[in-house]
Amino acid sequence: MTGRFPIEDVTPAVSGGRYPAKAVVGEIVPVSAVSYREGHHALGVNVVWRGPDGLTKPFTRMTPGEPGLDKWHGSIRPDEPGRWTFTVEAFDDPYRTWRDAVVKKIGAGQGVEDLANDLAEGAELLDLATKTVPGEDEERVREAAAALRDENRSLFSRVTPALDLEELLWHHPVRLLVTTTRSFAVWVDRERALYSAWYEFFPRSEGAEIGPDATPIKHGTFRTAAERLPAVAAMGFNVVYLPPIHPIGKINRKGRNNTLVARPEDVGSPWAIGSDEGGHDAIHPSLGTLEDFVFFREKAEELGMEVALDLALQAAPDHPWVKSHPEFFTTKPDGTIAFAENPPKKYQDIYPLNWDNDYRALRDEVYRVVMHWVNNGVRIFRVDNPHTKAVNFWQWLIPKVKETHPDVLFLAEAFTRPAMMNGLGKIGFTQSYTYFTWRTTAAEMREYMGQLLSTLDWMRPNFWPNTPDILHESLQNGGPPMFKIRAVLASMLTPSWGLYSGYELCEHVPRPGAEEYIDNEKFELKPRDWAAAERNGRSLAPFLTTLNRVREENPALRRLRNLRFHEIDNGNLLCFSKRDPDTGNTVLVVCSFDSSTVQWGNTTLDMPALGLNWHDRFMVEDQITGATYEWGQFNAVRIDPFVEPAHIFVVRAK
Repeated sequence: MTGRFPIEDVTPAVSGGRYPAKAVVGEIVPVSAVSYREGHHALGVNVVWRGPDGLTKPFTRMTPGEPGLDKWHGSIRPDEPGRWTFTVEAFDDPYRTWRDAVVKKIGAGQGVEDLANDLAEGAELLDLATKTVPGEDEERVREAAAALRDENRSLFSRVTPALDLEELLWHHPVRLLVTTTRSFAVWVDRERALYSAWYEFFPRSEGAEIGPDATPIKHGTFRTAAERLPAVAAMGFNVVYLPPIHPIGKINRKGRNNTLVARPEDVGSPWAIGSDEGGHDAIHPSLGTLEDFVFFREKAEELGMEVALDLALQAAPDHPWVKSHPEFFTTKPDGTIAFAENPPKKYQDIYPLNWDNDYRALRDEVYRVVMHWVNNGVRIFRVDNPHTKAVNFWQWLIPKVKETHPDVLFLAEAFTRPAMMNGLGKIGFTQSYTYFTWRTTAAEMREYMGQLLSTLDWMRPNFWPNTPDILHESLQNGGPPMFKIRAVLASMLTPSWGLYSGYELCEHVPRPGAEEYIDNEKFELKPRDWAAAERNGRSLAPFLTTLNRVREENPALRRLRNLRFHEIDNGNLLCFSKRDPDTGNTVLVVCSFDSSTVQWGNTTLDMPALGLNWHDRFMVEDQITGATYEWGQFNAVRIDPFVEPAHIFVVRAK
């Protein structure tokens, strides 16, 4: 900071400004700072923004917050992707000082003789103001200055034109003794970085056929998988995420249900990447060719979806890197290469990378691989276990990719310690998996959302009720109502959510003693009869479609900073709302956490958070059932999980 006045606690400033904060195009980015000065003269504070082109935008005047705390608030709405920067400035505001003094003196009964110096000072001040106001307002300011000097007028008519300049000179002030902070950065992504609905499925299972004991008869391809895309799009998902699509290792291949010995016909885990058929820049021959992948991607895009690829930086024992770059791995004293371990678990089919043997060569090779897929139209990567790779590598790779392709997004699949999860967000990951799956009570979820709201400047959550690795106990035992509950919470609490294929069929059978699916699709083909499930009414696809439709129709649900919780007197229920400041669109949700029992609750709504006065009455329209109700601050609500486990209300004027 250089200048006259203290400016402290600037936000957003990630780790003191070491890393850029995050925003998306069109998002309102709140800015705050603490600033104060000696004495009673007026202080002004503003934000100066510079876009990715380096050009300065018109400054934003900040307003004081709660009296006595000297905290100032402003906002900016970036309109293009890239690296934005801002500084906060504090300044002496002589017009406000002058105006406050004159109003007080006149109110105390002082006359024109008492105010002679004030009138002269005011006229000189307005002479300066003619240089700060827009050209169309310059004459108005000159006339006000002339009125202050006109001794033939009454005191009232002399000062009124100058006092009426309050709003104009708020936005175009005379600024003296300007103090400026250091520059802070905000990386602005396209909106998909914040608002997205992901659907994960294995292309090899679509169009596949299996025989007795899950023996593969026919392998799905990109062409057969493309036939699934219209149904995914119809449910309202806008990101199709594919597990690794590369050749699968043959050495130490895992069998069904992660058994150590595979049958010759077993297809193996897609995360055991690489064989004599190629590595991370190749496509599994059974899926098709690069041209087939491009066909699949283009078909998804025609339907309004993007394809996200898995970036899993690990290798099977027969990956080409093992021969061409043995320095990429760890060699044991006996000369063998170390396979992955998470004691007592062993992953003999995977070699982890060593980031300390030849970091630069490994770094450059991974960059080459990423850019290969970027150049083939991929703009989203779901990164497998990024917390097991060198953090400084990600800090280099992500900005490097964005130098030429700022629209590329990276989702961190990092179910790990909070510090690491936050750190990955700070160094550039666009979105992050979270602990959502394990927050299974209303109190836990409310507390966890509070934690996430405090990290929004650097970590964007993406909520997943299930993954191929995770089948939580609540889904194992909660039945279809619990599947609905978790989908409501994931899709309504955060702008980004996702689920793994089979969720709509309520697949819930675990491997004994584990939090994962039996007959896991990671190790075998799993064709599903989608049409039969819909015909028999056993599919949640219509419900998921409703959730995504509600998200698309209500701009309030595309943001997270606007999340507000409301009180409800039943610990099994969670009540929350989101409001869009531009349109006034407001969504109010009451969701049960109990999948087996009817629950009643009484709300005490924070009415201003809904854009209403405390005693207003209003209408709510349930987006699931279509029912409408008249509500106020206090309401009784009943939720039967076997009918619908939640109310998703859009607030309407009465």
